[in-house]
Amino acid sequence: MLGFETIVFLVTGAALAGLVMGLVGFGTGLAALGFWLFVVDPILAVPLVSICSLATTAFTLRAYAHAISWTRLAPFFAGAVAGLPLGILLLARLDPAIFKIAMGVFLIGYTLFRLLVMPKLTLARVGRAGDALVGIGGGILGGIAAIPGPLTTVWCGLRGWSKDEQRAVYQPFNQIIILLALAGYASQGLVTAELGLLAFYCVPASLAGMALGMAGYKRISEAQFQRLVLWLLMASGFMLVVLNAFSHGVT
Repeated sequence: MLGFETIVFLVTGAALAGLVMGLVGFGTGLAALGFWLFVVDPILAVPLVSICSLATTAFTLRAYAHAISWTRLAPFFAGAVAGLPLGILLLARLDPAIFKIAMGVFLIGYTLFRLLVMPKLTLARVGRAGDALVGIGGGILGGIAAIPGPLTTVWCGLRGWSKDEQRAVYQPFNQIIILLALAGYASQGLVTAELGLLAFYCVPASLAGMALGMAGYKRISEAQFQRLVLWLLMASGFMLVVLNAFSHGVT
C-alpha cells in the first residue's frame, strides 16, 4: 500500500509530465523524475516514465497525425537502426552518467546560443542525409543513455518545419525508441506488479495533464512553440547535469 506522501509526489509528477507532453510532445522524464525520484527507486521510475510517455502519446497523436510523413520519417528510423547497436556497444565502454552530463551541457549551450545569438537559425536545405545522421545520433543516445529525444528535437527545430511537422517527426521517433526500451525492461524482469501499481496512479494523472497541455498547444503560435521547446530543452539539460552529477558523486 502506498503512503499518502508517495501518492502526492507520484500524481504531481505525472500530471506535470502530461502537461509538458501535451504542450510540446516530449519531456515526460524531465518533468516527472524531479518528483518521482524522491519517493520511488530509479529502477521503477525509469520504466514508469516509458509507460506514461507511451500512454500520453497515444492520445496526442490525433493533434498532428495529419502532418505525419513516413517518407520524412524514414531517414531518421534508418539512422536509428544503425546507431542503436553502436550505442548499446558503447554502453559497456563508456560511463552513461558522464555521457548524460555532456549531453546536458550541450543542450544548455545550444539553447543559450539559439535564444541569445541566432533565434531564427534554420537548416532547411540539409536534406535527408542530414536527417539520417541525426537518426544515427538518436539511436546511439538511445542505446547508451536511453535518451533518444534531445538530438532529434533540436534538429527538427532547425529544419524550419511547423510545430505540427516537428512533432510528427520527433514524437513518433522518440516513442518507438522508448517502446523498444520498455520491451528491454520487460525482458530484464523490471515490469512488475509494483510498477503496475505505480502506473495505476500515474497514467490517469498524466492523461489529465496531457489534456490541459494539448489545449495550450492548440492556442500557442509557431514562434511561441519554438521558444517553449528551447526553454524545455534547456531545463532538460540542467536536469541531466544535476541528476547525473549527484549520482556520479560530482559536487
